[in-house]
Amino acid sequence: MSLLWPGEHRAGDLFTDESVVAAMVRVEEAWVAAVTGSPQDLGDLVGAADLPVLAREAEDGGNPVIPLVKLLRQRIDPALKETLHTGLTSQDVLDTALVLNLGAAIERIKADLSVQVGELAYLAERHRGTRMAARTLTQHAIPITFGLKAAGWLHGLLDARDALTAAADLPVQIGGAAGSLAAPTVLAGSPEHALDLVTMTAANLGLAVRPPWHTARAPFTRVADAFVTCTDAWGKLANDVLLGSRPEIGELAEPAVAGRGGSSAMPQKQNPVLSVLIRRTALAAPQLAATLHLAAAEAVDERPDGSWHVEWSTLRTLARRTVVASSQTAELLGGLRVDPERMAATLAAARPGIDAERTKMGDDGPYLGATEQLIDAALERAQGKPC
Repeated sequence: MSLLWPGEHRAGDLFTDESVVAAMVRVEEAWVAAVTGSPQDLGDLVGAADLPVLAREAEDGGNPVIPLVKLLRQRIDPALKETLHTGLTSQDVLDTALVLNLGAAIERIKADLSVQVGELAYLAERHRGTRMAARTLTQHAIPITFGLKAAGWLHGLLDARDALTAAADLPVQIGGAAGSLAAPTVLAGSPEHALDLVTMTAANLGLAVRPPWHTARAPFTRVADAFVTCTDAWGKLANDVLLGSRPEIGELAEPAVAGRGGSSAMPQKQNPVLSVLIRRTALAAPQLAATLHLAAAEAVDERPDGSWHVEWSTLRTLARRTVVASSQTAELLGGLRVDPERMAATLAAARPGIDAERTKMGDDGPYLGATEQLIDAALERAQGKPC
C-alpha cells in the first residue's frame, strides 16, 4: 500500500514483490519441467523471509534473478541443481515473470470493464429520453439526452476493452544469453528440440509462443498502451462527473458512502473523491507508458543496458494504478446518481439560445431520431453485435 497513492490497496497482491518472485519461480519450474519431462513444484523453496535478501543482493548483478537462482540451487533437489536455469538468461526469467503479473492485472481490469460496460448500457437505455444541455468548449451547445452522453462514455470503454483484449495474448520470453537459443539448442541437442522446450515451457505457463523479444518490446508497450486507453476513457468519464457534480450544475453525483468525500477544514463539503482519484490516474498513466516506449526505442545490441531495467518498476506502477482506477470506476458507475430534473431545469434556463441551431433546421425530429440511433449503436456494440 502507498500513503501517497490513495486507493492503492484496491490492487491487493497484484504485481507485488511477492508475486514477482513467485512468478520467477514458476518460470524456472516450468523450464525444469520441460527439460526433464516431469512436473516440478519449486514454490515452497522461497518464502517471504527471503525477499529482503533477494532485494538487497539484486544490486550486485543488476537484477533479482541472479540471487534467486543462487538461492534455488541451494535448496533444490540435488538431482535438478544443474538443470535449473540452464539454457535461460536472467532476462528470460524476469520478462516472463512480468508477463505473468501483467496477465493477472489484465484479467482484473477486464472483469471491471465488464461491470462498467453493463452499468453504462443500463444508463444509456434508461436515460435515452432524459433531455439535457450539451456543452462544447465549456458553453451550452444544443439539446441532447443523457443517454447519448452515457453512450459516448460506453464507446470509450469498449475501445479500451478492445485494446486490452488485443494486448492480452502475452508471450513467453526464452532466448538464452543473446537471444539466439544457443544454450537451449546445446541442452536439447538440436534447434528443433530447443524450440520444443520453448513451446512446452509456454504451455506450462499458459502463455503464447514467439521468437525471443529481448530488444523488440512490443509485448510490453502494447499492454502499456492498452492500459492508457483504459485510463483515458475513465478520465474522460470522471471529468464529466466532476463537472456535472459542481454545486452550480448539480446534474450528477457520486455514490454516497459514509465517511467519504469529507474535508479536514470544511465540514459542509462532499467532495467527488472517486472521480478525483480516477482523473489523477488518467493524468499520470501516459508518462509511464512513454517511459516504456522510450526504453523500447533505446534498446541496443542483443540485450539492453538500462532501458530493460527501467521497465520493471514502470510496468508494475502502471499496472497497479490502472487496476486501482478500474475498481474505482466500477464503483463510481455502480452508484452514479443522475438528476433528470436538474438537467431539465438547466436546459429550460438555456432557452431560447440553446435552440438556435434546431430552429434553423426545423423541429426536434432530426435530433431525437439520430440520438436514438446513436444510443442503439452503442448498445449493440456492447452486446457484441455489428453496428
